[in-house]
Amino acid sequence: MNTEKVLNFFREITRIPRESGHEEQIVAYLQQFAASRGLECKTDKVGNVMIAKPASKGYEDRPTVVLQGHTDMVCEKKSTSNFDFSKDPIRYVIEDGWMIAHDTTLGADNGIGVASAMAILDDDTIEHPRVECLFTVSEETGLDGARAVKKGFITGKTLINLDDEDEGYFCVGCAGGMDTVGTFTYREKKLLPGAVLTRFTIGGGQGGHSGDDIDKGRFNGVQQIARFLNEIWPYNVDLCEIGAGNKRNAIARGGVAVVAIPARSEEKVVAQFNDFAARLKAEFAVTDPGLYFQAEPISGVGKAIDRGTASRLIRALISIPHGVEEMSADIPGLIETSTNLASVKMEKGCKIVVGTMQRSSVNSERVFLSERVAAVLELAGAKVRHSDGYPGWKPNMNSHVKDVCVASYKRLFGREPIVRAIHAGLECGLFTEKFPDMDMIAFGPTLRGVHAPGERLDLASLDRFWAVLLDVLKNL
Repeated sequence: MNTEKVLNFFREITRIPRESGHEEQIVAYLQQFAASRGLECKTDKVGNVMIAKPASKGYEDRPTVVLQGHTDMVCEKKSTSNFDFSKDPIRYVIEDGWMIAHDTTLGADNGIGVASAMAILDDDTIEHPRVECLFTVSEETGLDGARAVKKGFITGKTLINLDDEDEGYFCVGCAGGMDTVGTFTYREKKLLPGAVLTRFTIGGGQGGHSGDDIDKGRFNGVQQIARFLNEIWPYNVDLCEIGAGNKRNAIARGGVAVVAIPARSEEKVVAQFNDFAARLKAEFAVTDPGLYFQAEPISGVGKAIDRGTASRLIRALISIPHGVEEMSADIPGLIETSTNLASVKMEKGCKIVVGTMQRSSVNSERVFLSERVAAVLELAGAKVRHSDGYPGWKPNMNSHVKDVCVASYKRLFGREPIVRAIHAGLECGLFTEKFPDMDMIAFGPTLRGVHAPGERLDLASLDRFWAVLLDVLKNL
């Protein structure tokens, strides 16, 4: 199949800044695209865009199909990169059949879904019923766009979500999620006379998607920088600065701590760091072979976090669960419940914020796990808040669109696709609440390394995905 038109739209999208919460330019791009082609277009107050195209000849009596993707992207980059997501176009290369952004996220999650819908809207040779292309905002920060969609904004009763990341798989269910955030307030204290300031850096973790990759056993920068601080705490050090992780739905790839060390203990602490580095390299040799460690003397820091708060923070960070909690008893191999210790950041006003995210396909388990995380934070003295969360999407194995997709795949490629539920969150869960009669499925081309630098798109899988999408539109 010729997917050059899809790739051309995606190349345009990679030049448009679209971090979650800052989708103004991509919204304007979609509006201009629709206006230039005379297509029906409407935009709601949060920035969701719906562009509709009439049915092609011979398909006028078929039901409307909704094609749905999200316009925002996770903006992650290597610590050595000077890339500015607010203005710079994504830098990518084509290598061995993959489209790759080496130093940043690529944004194929979900830019390639948006580009695919645009290619259908743009091509009058494609056979299809009436299509409503729904482009939602701020999916990556809490499915905010999908949450804001009002009844009547779309009219179709069949929805194809273009945000799955494994070609040859059809998704019919997903996990729900919520954030649990703890805020510590500290007092500043003066450094001890003669203290030696040292910045300890751990980086190079593979990171990844906090749903799809949470079972991979990868290095977590928040957890491991706290582990090191806990080991050296008996040397009477002071913690001046700490920072690790970034997005709530990404596994932390590194961490940094600035520590004031009593002069008499400097050599012992640095030796402990070197020993710690050797142990971590051995522990994560398979999952995170690129780990690096650096200890460097610095100056210019005059205050530290009071030891009581610092001690409680460190103990909380090594106690908060991270990773898979439960596997599904109903669907073999499906992660049922997990939690991601996502970030620790210092903020103005002597505050330190710890971010976590819980996922589960069983809502009661998700709530209980968030309560467990909250209990650790509250015992350590933090103030805790929970996000509203979003629901899971319960599989419907009697789905008509699922049957059409499976038949299409078998007809085109002569093999059985895999029908599954996933541990990541999709907007379909919220659409189920708003449109209980909606028949839904999610599928897409193969992506790897999403939510982390090095994100890549398999171009051969894009051909197969595109062939299935067009065939499904003809046969629904």
